[in-house]
Amino acid sequence: MGWWLLHVDLDQFIAAVEILRRPSLKGLPVVVGGDGNPERPRQVVATASYEARALGVRSGMPLKAAAKRCPSAVFLPSDVEAYQAASVQVMATLARFPVLLQVYGWDEAFLGADTDEPMVLAADVRQAVLDETGLSCAVGVGDNKLTAKHAARFAKPGGLFQLTGSTWPDVMGGLPAADLWGVGPKTTKRLTTIGVHTVADLAACDAALLIEHFGQRSGTWLAATAVGTGDTTIDTEPWIARSRSRETTFLTDVTDPDELAGHVSALATALGASVVADGRQVTHVAVKVRFSSFYTPTKVMKLRGGPTTDLDVIAGTARTVLAKFSLHRPVRLLGVRLDLELPA
Repeated sequence: MGWWLLHVDLDQFIAAVEILRRPSLKGLPVVVGGDGNPERPRQVVATASYEARALGVRSGMPLKAAAKRCPSAVFLPSDVEAYQAASVQVMATLARFPVLLQVYGWDEAFLGADTDEPMVLAADVRQAVLDETGLSCAVGVGDNKLTAKHAARFAKPGGLFQLTGSTWPDVMGGLPAADLWGVGPKTTKRLTTIGVHTVADLAACDAALLIEHFGQRSGTWLAATAVGTGDTTIDTEPWIARSRSRETTFLTDVTDPDELAGHVSALATALGASVVADGRQVTHVAVKVRFSSFYTPTKVMKLRGGPTTDLDVIAGTARTVLAKFSLHRPVRLLGVRLDLELPA
């Protein structure tokens, strides 16, 4: 038997959970985000059903813009607790298979299995998730995490696909390098400057050239990724949050520094209280500021006295970090992130 990696990716997860609770919405364009009211300003789409996506609705789009593109859509508020509960149910279903399970988020997981019939296992996994949770998923089968991840993309929605190192060049070679898992817009732009446009171009690129332009670590990773080489290990350790964040978008832009300091203090205090209630300690405080131009810098500070549960120290540090910004422009959004000490 061989060692195979499966990537399980739930289809339109958040929208699917909502549709499961409201079966009459099946087949309709559904948009989830904020409080579900597209007339309220500064709320964005968390996710959209495939029917809404076909009409141009995308995650991160303002709800008002989504309503213009898809006036027939059903708008629903986000319900984080419902999505977390559905995710737990899915992961419990996957854990019952004779596999190693790595939870990779609310709606994704990697499975590692010794089997000579990986596609049969994938089909069984897909059916079990559907039967036990009512949710559809795509399952990609690969000889490493990279090939499995891309296989799941080809399998969407609700299908199965197998991709290995031997089939990688034919399947992936003609696709844009930007499609590769982990290759973002900045890397894509830099690749274009050296004449790399497709996955095949990247695979043919000299590793020394990639290292010259991207550094040893990133250049080596790009060279390996281009030919379908990836990690084959499964991390079964329970996922532990290394940070928590909270943010607020103002209905109207804020220009008063004292008002901003009050908001950031309240955010840090509320967030810190939830962290302390869970028995965690804070090591760093970060503040994000989104100006009216949508420029969104972040600054971070390590707590001088070491990890703490003192809410006054946490809030005070947040105000100190905020003071490092040049607040001469209207502010649209404030966010606070607390980095946490890992449990012993």
